[in-house]
Amino acid sequence: MKLSSAILVFLADRAASAVFSREASIDYNSAPPNLSTLANATLFDTWRPRAHVLPPSGKIGDPCMQYTDPKTGLFHVGWLHDGIAGATTDDLVTYKDLRSDGSPSIVAGGRNDPLAVFDGSVIPNGIDGLPTLLYTSVSYLPIHWSIPYTRGSETQSLAVSYDGGRNFTKLGQGPVIPSPPFSLNVTAFRDPYVFQSPALDSALNSTQNTWYTAISGGVHNVGPCQFLYRQHDADFQYWEYLGQWWQESVNTTWGNGDWAGGWGFNFEVGNIFSLNEEGYSADGELFMTLGTEGSEAPITPKVSSIHDMLWVAGNITKGDSVTFTPTMAGVLDWGLSSYAAAGKILPATSKASSESGAPDRFISYVWLTGDLFELATGFPTSQQNWTGALLLPRELKVQTLPNVVDNELAREPGSSWRISREASGQVDVESMGISVARETYNALTSAPSTIERGRTLSEVGDLAFKTSPSSKFFVLTANISFPSSARGSDLQSGFRILSSELESTYIYYQFSNESVIIDRSNTSAAAKTTDGISSDNEAGRLRLFDIAQDGAEKVETLELTIVADNGVLEVYANGRFALSTWARSWYANSTNISFFHNGVGEATFGNVTVFEGLYNAWPQRG
Repeated sequence: MKLSSAILVFLADRAASAVFSREASIDYNSAPPNLSTLANATLFDTWRPRAHVLPPSGKIGDPCMQYTDPKTGLFHVGWLHDGIAGATTDDLVTYKDLRSDGSPSIVAGGRNDPLAVFDGSVIPNGIDGLPTLLYTSVSYLPIHWSIPYTRGSETQSLAVSYDGGRNFTKLGQGPVIPSPPFSLNVTAFRDPYVFQSPALDSALNSTQNTWYTAISGGVHNVGPCQFLYRQHDADFQYWEYLGQWWQESVNTTWGNGDWAGGWGFNFEVGNIFSLNEEGYSADGELFMTLGTEGSEAPITPKVSSIHDMLWVAGNITKGDSVTFTPTMAGVLDWGLSSYAAAGKILPATSKASSESGAPDRFISYVWLTGDLFELATGFPTSQQNWTGALLLPRELKVQTLPNVVDNELAREPGSSWRISREASGQVDVESMGISVARETYNALTSAPSTIERGRTLSEVGDLAFKTSPSSKFFVLTANISFPSSARGSDLQSGFRILSSELESTYIYYQFSNESVIIDRSNTSAAAKTTDGISSDNEAGRLRLFDIAQDGAEKVETLELTIVADNGVLEVYANGRFALSTWARSWYANSTNISFFHNGVGEATFGNVTVFEGLYNAWPQRG
């Protein structure tokens, strides 16, 4: 039965009035109470972002099930949400829920998945030419790498969409991959990622355009790994096991761990794709993004695991079996709450790319968990009535930094870059390029802007902007230049944002450990009254190289993009760095921005611009 238009308008007015009432009952000019004592949904809008992907309400989990529909050109973005829910976008800016109420397209409850539906990946032209989902079907819980694994708890099953992705219908059969490889005591066996690879076709003598799937997990007392399978038949009913094509030892690291975290005990959400300097290329270099679950203990597992969100490049070799060998690794997002990235190819023929003129790309979304993987006990979950968000879509590519001085800074072993060219005391340095998708960035920076005069600072302290934002929805872009004498010093330089007399957040570069720091020690007055609101500082490593320019050497300029979307804060730097977190400021007037400078030395700020307002990513939601 459908409601009349008059009734719908009445209900919409009532909903709007309810939102107004619950917000009007909170005084954001006074000290916060213990927020867990407030009524349910009271804090719904307090820290909710405007330009990010998240469900209408409730908890969001891993991004998954992305694909470009070849019939419509729309890009589909999915996420765990009592199953897998999703939306479509034609521009990587605005989104439309696949189901009007934001409910899932597939839920648990079948014979293969009585308890849960975990991450899955879509073959756009699968069974009968329709979108076909390969997903992890769950029959037993709990599952964790630190406890014994129950065989049969995770299997891989198929579902097909007959209505453009709105619903995925499970096939009336058992799992197509019914168990982990025989005789292995696995830590996990989930998150299948389907992909095509000419390099694997060649190495394995496969038919051209064969589909492969990599399943993430590990083996107890051996280490994390990926299990590789190959499509065996045209209907995707049978998958041939090709072995553990990538295996690392228990809780080891790339290099000394400074630039790429740790491999941990278990791999999750592995995505496989190939890149060149433009973006995605079928013939490009093989890359992965993956989550790793580690522990502070060198050998003994701890249930409260560490989660790192990494990327890795590598080579395929063919011996007795096909093997992936890493050649370079780094961090996709340094945030403590940033995890479970997932993405897919966005072809030049898609609606978004056709409009922007972009080439084939790989677009990735990262999950920003709102409760630090449910370890933030006491967080006012009921009062907020939603948890977590997906970070802005990112383009990944091979990035080259030319004319780097050939010194020990460029040659550090175990780093997240490599030398791609050598000539006359200079080298080119390559790494993974990480940046906000161009359509998204253009929309963010199309808001009204103010330009702050550039300046050189040498005195310790804060210097207020002439014009600060009036809201907590803005983008700040800036370049900061440092003299060579800054290397190894105690110099810190950057910005103080979301500030007032009672709270503020500092974002700065620190030379002593070559890191971008987000100081959240005084970000939120609510953290002083309510448990579960983290005040931990966030940090990520970024080397500023020595650059040869006009016959002289200079420190690479720090190029910052800071996106503040109410409670969500993302920091990007130099096209190869991302650090994201929550900045839950409380007071209404915590909107000021200042230059920040500390330590001995000077820093020059230029191209400082603030874009205020941000766009509404969900125009069709009430």
